[in-house]
This record gives sequence, C-alpha cells and structure tokens, in this order.
Amino acid sequence: MVREWLLALTEIVVPTIELMALLFIAGGTLQAFVSGLRFMFARCEDIPGSRVVWLRYSRWLIAGLTFQLGADIIATSSAPSWNEVGQLGAIAVIRTFLNFFLERDQREMKTEEPE
Repeated sequence: MVREWLLALTEIVVPTIELMALLFIAGGTLQAFVSGLRFMFARCEDIPGSRVVWLRYSRWLIAGLTFQLGADIIATSSAPSWNEVGQLGAIAVIRTFLNFFLERDQREMKTEEPE
C-alpha cells in the first residue's frame, strides 16, 4: 500500500522537478543570449562584463543540473537498475565538475577585481 503510494507520488514529483530544471536552464539560456547580443553589438570590448554573463549563465546551468540530479535520485530510488544508477553517477560527476570550475572562476574574478 505505502509502496504504491510512493511510486504514484514519484510519478508526479519527478516530472515536476524536471520541469523546474528545464525552466532554470531555459531562463538562463535566454538571459545569456540577450546579454551576449548586447556585448556583441557594443562599441567597446568589455571582457570583464562578458565574463560575468557566462558566470551567471553557468550558475543557471548548475541550478538546472542540481534539480535534474534531485529528480534522478528520486526516480532511481523507486526502481533502481544498473543503467539508472550509471546515469545518476554520470550526472553527479558532471554537476560536481561544473560546480568546481564555477566556484574557481568566481574566486578568480574576486581576486582580479580592483578595490
């Protein structure tokens, strides 16, 4: 009884979380696209400003990947197969690497900023 209820809830929660991830990634992509166009057509080269665009975009991607990872964990916990566990592991590794490089870039930007 409880297992069927949990499986039914999983079928609702997982697509909802995946939709949230999609909205994060789509919203961030749109924002980066618009900001990128502004920098492409600007008269001066604003390299630090363009870097901010990509750092902001990477934050959106990290958020989307984090939500996708959450959805995958929930889906995998209900009926795990080796294929699903492998996919979950790959997503976790990708997210960890992206997060590592994002944090490193943010630290570098803070040390490069004039005081």
